[in-house]
Amino acid sequence: MADALPKWIDGLSYTGLGLRRSDILMGMHDGTGIGVRTGVRPGGSGLNVTLAGTTITVAAGVAVVQYQAAQGIYRVCLPAATTLTLTAAHATLSRIDLVYLRVWDNAVDASGLNQADAVYLAGTPAASPVAPTPSGTQIYIPLAQITVPPSGGGSATVSTAVTQYTVAPGGILPSPTAPATPYIGQYYDNGTDLLRWNGTSWDTYQKVVNTTWTTPSLATGYSHDGNGNGNVQYRLISIQGTNFMEWRGGLNITYASNALQHGGDFLLNPLAAGFRPSSLRSLTAACSAASSSSLSLKLDFKPDGTTAIVGTTLSTSDSYSSPIIRPPWVSLNGIRYAIS
Repeated sequence: MADALPKWIDGLSYTGLGLRRSDILMGMHDGTGIGVRTGVRPGGSGLNVTLAGTTITVAAGVAVVQYQAAQGIYRVCLPAATTLTLTAAHATLSRIDLVYLRVWDNAVDASGLNQADAVYLAGTPAASPVAPTPSGTQIYIPLAQITVPPSGGGSATVSTAVTQYTVAPGGILPSPTAPATPYIGQYYDNGTDLLRWNGTSWDTYQKVVNTTWTTPSLATGYSHDGNGNGNVQYRLISIQGTNFMEWRGGLNITYASNALQHGGDFLLNPLAAGFRPSSLRSLTAACSAASSSSLSLKLDFKPDGTTAIVGTTLSTSDSYSSPIIRPPWVSLNGIRYAIS
């Protein structure tokens, strides 16, 4: 029952196991009552693995390591960088090696040691190699995998994709995949979006503007600052995980023989691929009342990155059946549409 004693009370003595279990409170949960998500503290280059020639370097850093939930957690610090030596390549076969952070606890693994260090384990050469698994009772977390091609097949490469990160309770976890057992109100950052678990699914939260305002070059027959509304500009924004194109400014229009020039496409060049809608987007835009029987026109934004002003007429005498609709300017203020 000693492990159930509250900590930091005078006169009580504590085992290493008891202290490790009390440290569970400091870690992000793993879905079990007394378990912790193991991993490296995010930020900086802590425990990052690099390779130069045959020298493997594990940067200084800190991590939380758990062998089993009932064993509590080990708080580990490598105070200085560690260097290891890459095993020579096989003559004809590739290999995947493992670099990991190990805790040696004699009370658990009977290793005769009580320490922590970075360990390198060469894999087995094979036609379809896999990373090795440390044998025996080992308390560790993986830091990197090193793919070693056969001799003469190029340089070995390091992947840190196996590195898992962890944060304190309530912290925002940086992870490409969602936590397996989230709690309501938990957040994580997948590298692109901030997400929150609502008890059933992950909600994506609005990000800041992805791009600054861009002023495009306009085609012949069109110019900026129509009716003093400012230059025609656009930007890409993200709302609840969905990307939108947003426009602003005023567009002056000069007609040729009463017709729109450049086929109604006011852009000199099509929008770049990342700014194009996946399908046609048709919206209404306010326009001048001068020389126009209508106060609005249709704007088409096309998947090929071009645009079109729709609804002008060639009529020279205003009538119900053939109205004159040739406004000298069109406003793009308030134009917004989803990219996907």
